[in-house]
Amino acid sequence: MKFIERTRTKLGIIGELFRFLMARKLWWMIPLIVVLILFGVLIILAQSSAIAPFIYPLI
Repeated sequence: MKFIERTRTKLGIIGELFRFLMARKLWWMIPLIVVLILFGVLIILAQSSAIAPFIYPLI
């Protein structure tokens, strides 16, 4: 359990969000938020790269 607490404190605002979801027992929202965060990171990283044309059909 100490590992999870240390990880949450290092994550900052994302850790606060997950702590809130766990306290409110909103387990079903965690996969949704993780997918949205990963999708956002993918879009940001692919804006100026050669893979951008392959990302557009996913959106």
